[in-house]
Amino acid sequence: MEFELTKEQQQIQKAVRDFVKGEFKKDIILQLEEKHEYPVKMWKKAAELGFIGIHFPEEYSGQGMGVTENILVAEELCRGDSSVGACLMLADFASEIVLHFGSESQKKTWLPKVAEGEVLSCGAFTEPDHGSDITFMDTSAVRDGDDWVINGSKIFITNGGPLAGFYSVLCQTNPDAQPSHRGMSLILVEADRQGVSAASVGVKMGIRMMHTAEVTFKDVRVPASNLIGKENRGFYQVLEFFDESRILIAAQGLGTAQGAFDRALDYVKSREQFGRKIAQFQITQHKLADMATKIEMARLLTYKAAWNFDQGRIDPKLTSMAKMVAGRTAVEVADEAIQLMGGYGYMLEYEVERYYRDAKICELYEGTKEIQKNTIASALVGKLK
Repeated sequence: MEFELTKEQQQIQKAVRDFVKGEFKKDIILQLEEKHEYPVKMWKKAAELGFIGIHFPEEYSGQGMGVTENILVAEELCRGDSSVGACLMLADFASEIVLHFGSESQKKTWLPKVAEGEVLSCGAFTEPDHGSDITFMDTSAVRDGDDWVINGSKIFITNGGPLAGFYSVLCQTNPDAQPSHRGMSLILVEADRQGVSAASVGVKMGIRMMHTAEVTFKDVRVPASNLIGKENRGFYQVLEFFDESRILIAAQGLGTAQGAFDRALDYVKSREQFGRKIAQFQITQHKLADMATKIEMARLLTYKAAWNFDQGRIDPKLTSMAKMVAGRTAVEVADEAIQLMGGYGYMLEYEVERYYRDAKICELYEGTKEIQKNTIASALVGKLK
């Protein structure tokens, strides 16, 4: 059993750290946060360096790496900055659906555009009236000759809006299916199709640079060939995607926690109170010890979940554990970082208050922490008669 990264993985880690050091300028980031603007230049640079879609095969402009390398990139990006990092690590959000289930034409058309920073990809699953419950969809897709005709709306769609290239839309294609999730399909809808519209959901608590949209489909016609994978298997394809994407969100939480910890540690080692460095007080040291331990626990779970996935094993229990623990760690560590820094921690300039706001989303999207507990419990208990 090895607990060390390979030399190649260490090189990737270092490359991302160098990128963060060179490109993540604090003054620019604060301007982007204030204006709620997407970090386009940093996104383009990250794509140029191969950090977007690093887990895509080389024929689709990726580097042929695995989930482990992808989450290492995500962790370092979010450690460098919780807001910019979240935008960049999710620039290829839900593209794995096309990668794993899409046709060769769909892969060749869209994956290089995502990896090269031409467009953002989007997964359109959540609906206004259903939230975390994706077992029934109001969004419908009806076959009409050689086309699908799609109607409905989706909410809280990551990357939805002006930079989106396409949406992987979960639709009800068989309304008579029992249970209803057996009648769902995934359909690729280009963002510029007639009848597709996106509107911002408004000002968010955190991840304010990221585009989050309500996307509406009104009599949108797409070719039958836009079906992703098999008809009426969309629900199961999304679940399999979640088993990969939840590891990525765990890495987001992990990096956010580490970034908040780094800033708090630097502060207490330099700041003096009552004639002593704050770091010399035992209560401070105990707080730091607790924070570091939580981060290490989250890291071990996240890395194990990524490694396990790369071995070809899908374990919803493990991926849900990683996401739940890393998300909670991000919230708790960022909260404690503010406490250690006192009034300065509450100020935008010192960054940890933004890490705290950004951390909470890790317990919400890709399934709330309660959904993760349901998944874990289901795997433990099994089916009961």
